Amino acid sequence: MCGEEGPDASYDRDMLRVLPQTVPQRVAGEIGRFDVDSRRTGSLVGTILRAEMSRFDVVVCGLGAMGSAALRELSHRGLRALGIERFTPGHDRGSSHGATRVIRLGYFEHPSYVPLLRRAYELWQMLEELSGKKLLQITGIAEIGPREGSLIKGVLASVKAHSLRHDLLSAEELMRRFPAFRLPPQYTAVVQPDGGFLAAEPSIHAMLDLAKNTGAEIRTGETVRTIEPHSTGVRIMTDQARIDAGAAVIAVGPWINSWLNSMLPDLRAPLRVTRQVMAWFAPGNPEPFQLGRFPVFLLESQHGIHYGFPLDGDGNVKIAKHHHRDETVGPETCDRTISADDENVIRAALVDYLPGANGRLAAAASCLYTVAPDGDFVIDSLPGHPHVVIASPCSGHGFKFAPVIGEILADLVTKSAPRHEIGRFSLQRFA
Repeated sequence: MCGEEGPDASYDRDMLRVLPQTVPQRVAGEIGRFDVDSRRTGSLVGTILRAEMSRFDVVVCGLGAMGSAALRELSHRGLRALGIERFTPGHDRGSSHGATRVIRLGYFEHPSYVPLLRRAYELWQMLEELSGKKLLQITGIAEIGPREGSLIKGVLASVKAHSLRHDLLSAEELMRRFPAFRLPPQYTAVVQPDGGFLAAEPSIHAMLDLAKNTGAEIRTGETVRTIEPHSTGVRIMTDQARIDAGAAVIAVGPWINSWLNSMLPDLRAPLRVTRQVMAWFAPGNPEPFQLGRFPVFLLESQHGIHYGFPLDGDGNVKIAKHHHRDETVGPETCDRTISADDENVIRAALVDYLPGANGRLAAAASCLYTVAPDGDFVIDSLPGHPHVVIASPCSGHGFKFAPVIGEILADLVTKSAPRHEIGRFSLQRFA
């Protein structure tokens, strides 16, 4: 759900090129800096050229949810790690912003995600303890729809495969428990106690703070221009520096296609970037939507799958439609303004199923999904370039997995024995 996916941008696609393989330079630590300051006498106009070469064990390109989690884990393991972010962490141009993200254990997408989610819950709780910040709010989750719909069938497959706690309720039973809903009698609901939401931007900042505390370096407002893989590592050129590293993690979210097309032109990875919209509505009567009285929910209907959250601190209810209008866009050219049509796509479900939330539009924002045809993640070392790791994209449902994906990425970088099964996320499925 927007942006349950996490990575962000740290490069300029118009400047992107992959350099030919060269003889690696074995350099330990920061080996030098060269500065030229050329100014015309008596003029404020001048040119400053800075060429800097530094050596890291790993460079993480993009510090959204996945990049931040990877940087924290890599630094925690003792690697000299650098994170580069083109914008500022938590920015609104990618997939990791918008205040909240759903977390859920019984996973309708596929039962194989549940073991990853179990670990993700453990890691979110650990991050809360380490950071001293409240990141995870458990509210319970209600997943609602026709019994033969993809949502209910998928959730039941997961909860049965993994013996997850749940209640299977009729429409009438659900409405008694949560009176804000108005459901047709043929609908059913799976209610799980473990569902809830994550604080999106605070989670990213918490992971980055922890990464810095264990020695990671973070650079923002810096753009990666090129990545040159070679036999023992990579050389990275940014708009400010030249960096040698043992490995690179590419966690650039909706900008990933430019990298894949340049580094692996023969690889068919049909990833689409799609535009999403999140909206916050002011209910006329806020009481039924209060935290503790109203759950996080997913609802499948003739309008698609909508999802939402309890009342926030501003007295609004956040609602969105998963995949919105399924509109393919470019990350640089996407229209981020919110139209009346965007609002109507979301309101349609409120009118029919959640009328008490169908109040004044208080706010709205866009974000981006990066979607694989099968709806799964893409996490893999780059074929032919073992020192380059692709971190996600997550097809619109990845944010909740961020800390466990951080572990996976660290295992790939360090060539450690894998502790998680990620075969379904391989790039080879597109070969």
